[in-house]
Amino acid sequence: MTSRRIPGSEAIHKPRTVLAMDQETKAALLDGPALARLGATARLDPALLVTDFSAADPARVRDAEVLLTGWGCPPLTERALELLPALRAVVHTAGSVKGLMTEAAWRRGLSVTSAAEANARPVAEFTVAAIVFANKRVLATARAYREARIQLNPLGLYPGIGNYRRTVGIVGASRIGRRVIELLRSYDAQVLVHDPYLEADEAKALGVEPVCLDELMVRGDVVSVHAPQTAETRHLLDAGRLALMRDGATLVNTARGSLVDTDALTAELVSGRLHAVLDVTHPEVLPSDSPLYDLPNVLLTPHIAGSLGNELGRLAACAAEELERYARGLPFAYAVHPASLAHSA
Repeated sequence: MTSRRIPGSEAIHKPRTVLAMDQETKAALLDGPALARLGATARLDPALLVTDFSAADPARVRDAEVLLTGWGCPPLTERALELLPALRAVVHTAGSVKGLMTEAAWRRGLSVTSAAEANARPVAEFTVAAIVFANKRVLATARAYREARIQLNPLGLYPGIGNYRRTVGIVGASRIGRRVIELLRSYDAQVLVHDPYLEADEAKALGVEPVCLDELMVRGDVVSVHAPQTAETRHLLDAGRLALMRDGATLVNTARGSLVDTDALTAELVSGRLHAVLDVTHPEVLPSDSPLYDLPNVLLTPHIAGSLGNELGRLAACAAEELERYARGLPFAYAVHPASLAHSA
């Protein structure tokens, strides 16, 4: 066992760790300082990168105790696990592990952690910005100003604009949903939440009003989607529920496109009755002739709410902290358990 001394701590175990992600992710996520920090905790060969377990050299991965995974990591199938007899833990530098962890991997009894908590922060920040801009009609007013190029009367264009005492409906008290709620505390907003797994005492602690989904759709000036993608949540917001939204309300989706019926939403948006901020759609890239690209009441972005650019440093730091905990024999701070995945991302 190889160990090192950290000031103020006992000697720690340095687990053999292998990187498993695509090359683009590694380049963006793990810069020199990040690799140095990982190398201080683990026995890591920065040049060894697994992008395909079927092509991995068995001799180079068989003693891996920890996989440091990221976007582009292949699933941990039975064949992959055969190559990794010493594997004990997975430290995932992204959010959901659903595409990575198979039933075989869970049966192995691996300890698993992800950076979902860290990734929730930029998504929540993006969401709150979308809510504020939507209620202020920033994009529509800016477009009108650009076209007119004269002094405009915003109240004449949008008599109800503003963020004072707006009602925001949060669909899903997930990590991201809860962080959005936390950020909204500094605004004069009434927050409604629909989540079948949210207990009454939790709602009280969050300072929100728990309601059924239909009531949320009726009352919300903005409805923001933060539920996980499951069989039960497919088209959770269908034509009937979208029709419940008040005229001029805004739908914000930074979760998954499949939670909303795209055809039904498109019809509502083409009519001009609703507004939308859509960072995700179904399909993930809409057909080139979709009207959503050009509608003045729609802001369409290509899945940018999550960690990008320098925000990836937060994911790397989260992974390093979890690896340090593992090396000290401590439980992961953000452990992922298979039972929770049925109703989480």
